[in-house]
Amino acid sequence: MSEPGPAPAGRWADLRTRILSAIVMLAVGAVEIWLGGTAFAALVIVLTAVMIWELATMTAPQRRRAPVTIAVLAGAALMLALVLRSEIATLFLMVPTLVLILTPRRDRRLSGAYALAIMLAGYGLVDLREAGGDRAILWVVAVVIVSDVLGYFVGRLVGGPKFWPALSPKKTWSGTVAGWVGAALVGLAFALVAGTSWLIVPVSALMALAGQLGDIAESWIKRRAGVKDSSVLIPGHGGVLDRFDALIGAVSFVLLLGLFAPVTRLFGG
Repeated sequence: MSEPGPAPAGRWADLRTRILSAIVMLAVGAVEIWLGGTAFAALVIVLTAVMIWELATMTAPQRRRAPVTIAVLAGAALMLALVLRSEIATLFLMVPTLVLILTPRRDRRLSGAYALAIMLAGYGLVDLREAGGDRAILWVVAVVIVSDVLGYFVGRLVGGPKFWPALSPKKTWSGTVAGWVGAALVGLAFALVAGTSWLIVPVSALMALAGQLGDIAESWIKRRAGVKDSSVLIPGHGGVLDRFDALIGAVSFVLLLGLFAPVTRLFGG
């Protein structure tokens, strides 16, 4: 979610709608995380397919049917990768990337790379839920939400210098740093209450930064495509990609970290 800067009038006009939509999303997400298994995987597959549809639509708005086909392929590819669970099967995650690169559109390589990040994040979410249980997935979601919310409000109230104006002109340093602090506090809460490793505190802050970079990457794609939102599916938030761009960055960081040490070790696993 892009962090808006302060505006002199009407800056809170969309707050009610945003809150109501957020409550619904949180309720659905909480139930799915609690259920886990097939129900959680099904939700992730659907959301991943929708985000690929939004990405394909933004980068090739003149091709109306193609984005739907690419989204269906993405959902099927992720499902196969999750069912087969092998190194060869994970190659299915590259299907949307190949299609986006090989079809006429704006920024084919950039959109292809972001499509791969979306697919990896979908796979990583399901894998993290199964390997780390409720605590691991709740930690990732809590870090993203707290970082996002603090960045949103502090950015609007305080404003100040821009974090990366060339790619995301509305994101400020004040909101960015507030997001890091909030994420570290989430990590501290997990260490104190859930008995996780104290390393979770700095890791949470780094994960917040990764989430912010995921946000900036999506903002860059939208800016180059000349659109404000990835779609209008979520009232007050824009599209699914607008809402989950930070989660894509955060889960990508968890996957990268997992190459060196399983993140589940933070939870005693």
